Amino acid sequence: MNDNTDTLASKERFVADVKQVIQDAEDLIVATAHQTEGKAAALRERLSENLKVARHKLADAEDAIKVKTREVARATDDYVHEHPWKSIGAAAGVGLIVGLLIGRR
Repeated sequence: MNDNTDTLASKERFVADVKQVIQDAEDLIVATAHQTEGKAAALRERLSENLKVARHKLADAEDAIKVKTREVARATDDYVHEHPWKSIGAAAGVGLIVGLLIGRR
């Protein structure tokens, strides 16, 4: 389960990074809008199209992450309901360890 959580967190970080890159590229397009020379205009148009495609793919990736997160949460909920005493024991053990670590300060 911990691997799933780590994977989801890294995917969410990746999505955030890609969003930032897309935003930076859009800012660059706006900043160079006054340059109407042939190559710059063609490059800007091609970049705009690529950014649209990237945004759509990013939205699909976000949806997949949300679905996977719900599945992990549902599996955790099912496990807790099927094994309540194990879950209580694990939570108590984690609480004890955290308490000991905080108490050492």
